[in-house]
Amino acid sequence: MPLPDSLRLRAVLALGAGLLTPCAFAPYDLWPLALITPAALLCLLDGLAPRRAAALGYAFGLGLFGHGVWWIQVSVHQFGVPYYAFSVSMTALFVAGMALYPALFAALLASPGARDRRYALVAAAPLWVLVEALRGWFLTGFPWLSLGYSQLDSPLAGYAPLLGEPGVSLAVMIGASALVAVVGGRRRALAALVLLAVFALGQGLRGIEYTRVVDAGLEAALIQGAVAQSIKWDPEQRARSIERYVALSEPHWGVDVILWPETAIAAFPYEVEELLAALAGRARASGTTLLVGMPTGEPWNGAYYNSLVALGAHEDRYDKRHLVPFGEFFPLQSVVGGLARLLHIPMSDFSAGAATRATIRVGDRVAGASICYEDAFGREVISALPEAAFLVNVSNDAWFGDTIAPHQHLEMARMRALESGRYLLRGTNTGITAVIDHHGAVVARAPQFEPAALTASFDARAGATPYARLGDGPLLGGLLAVVALSAWWRQRGVPGDAG
Repeated sequence: MPLPDSLRLRAVLALGAGLLTPCAFAPYDLWPLALITPAALLCLLDGLAPRRAAALGYAFGLGLFGHGVWWIQVSVHQFGVPYYAFSVSMTALFVAGMALYPALFAALLASPGARDRRYALVAAAPLWVLVEALRGWFLTGFPWLSLGYSQLDSPLAGYAPLLGEPGVSLAVMIGASALVAVVGGRRRALAALVLLAVFALGQGLRGIEYTRVVDAGLEAALIQGAVAQSIKWDPEQRARSIERYVALSEPHWGVDVILWPETAIAAFPYEVEELLAALAGRARASGTTLLVGMPTGEPWNGAYYNSLVALGAHEDRYDKRHLVPFGEFFPLQSVVGGLARLLHIPMSDFSAGAATRATIRVGDRVAGASICYEDAFGREVISALPEAAFLVNVSNDAWFGDTIAPHQHLEMARMRALESGRYLLRGTNTGITAVIDHHGAVVARAPQFEPAALTASFDARAGATPYARLGDGPLLGGLLAVVALSAWWRQRGVPGDAG
């Protein structure tokens, strides 16, 4: 397939492909784009040396993250420093940093020769997934916009319970590589067969039930307070916010679970002892478990947690383990402590909970717990399995206003339910509050930005998907071996194999 010779023109096209890619994700849900735009990038990389390839990958990354995570600016501007020069600059720096990952992918894949073109089509998919895995781990990780999340409503979703979201990303990139070969390769029939097989197998896998129902028809009420972020931590507004949650919960005592979102009570337990005692008594009397998001611990000792507290017949607590840098803690305090004071972020020095504790007791059952950003990490959510009968996530996406961020976050929560074969109860402050079934489908959701009590039934389930049993290790290890063998094959230079 003929390509423009000008590197500048190729970079513009790569930028455009990156800008289109977030349209594959929620709320746009144009999932075929997740194959088409990486395929376009692979075509644009053809014949380039590593340095030039990295420039194109960087342009793709600027488009991908510039469009996909621009909402960070909303949080920095509205709840940090209200100057566009600052919020736009901080967001641009973040996007520039994230764009380094597609640049790394492109540089590693650089294919200036005929033999290298074959290597590129073989190595593109595993390399892409490995670089995404690096992005989801390095400096605590940022797995947002990993390609697999875009495929929840496509046949490729069938790979999630088997291989997790990385396996879905792998299927996407195998499809993209096959698409490149179909359009401009010499073995188009074989490439078309590979493309068809990837989708057919994924569709076939969607029909497999990996887990079983052990308790059907449980009832939950998810309370969405819609408390404005600007007043959420104002002590003078605390009583009014709590009254809203109490009033919304009142008709639903007697269900199995009432769920209040992350930091629904914006106070430490010692500040609201009478309230917690009254709620616990009401929960015990009605046979309900009330799950409440709130800070816990001892702030005067510098050890406090972002927690989910269970009140009722069995009381328990889960402390958030994976904290958000610059939101819940500031790395390198001696260096960036001044920035922490400048941003005025409430509760920005949380301690991390015990790494081995991923569950919370809910009546006679155990649930896998996660708070906000934690549901972006499949490896952490599955650490609650197979013990957990269902999943619970509480969040507060009010930080990002009416943007695409809450939709993307819900999409990631759906992937966690699908990977684990468990229902997921997702309670948020302003939305998107939802109940998600074990296939990753949203069975009930509340309107955004409105006080609401979402009621729905859900099942407790047992058993484990292959991904829940094995995690990411076998897949990533296998992909690393494939890349290493492909690189060895490329360097060996077997005579007569070029062309």
